[in-house]
Amino acid sequence: MTDRRAWFIAALCLAWPDSHTETFVGRIDGATTWPPRGHKGFGYDPMFVPAGSAITFGEMDAAEKHAVSHRARAFTQMLASCLVTGG
Repeated sequence: MTDRRAWFIAALCLAWPDSHTETFVGRIDGATTWPPRGHKGFGYDPMFVPAGSAITFGEMDAAEKHAVSHRARAFTQMLASCLVTGG
């Protein structure tokens, strides 16, 4: 049996003018598939099926992919950190 587990990771680092930095990591787990399916996206998108999905990133509409992607997860963390308000 072939282990097809795969994941994408995006790391963002925000550097503030006072030299304070914050790092945010987004990860999406899934599996590879062969042959590739779909013509949307780029790179490995047609070969990556995110966990919980039956279709590859290459078959998803951009909005659907971007809502769950590793990049979206990292940016969501960053925005949440930056938009925290006191009180």
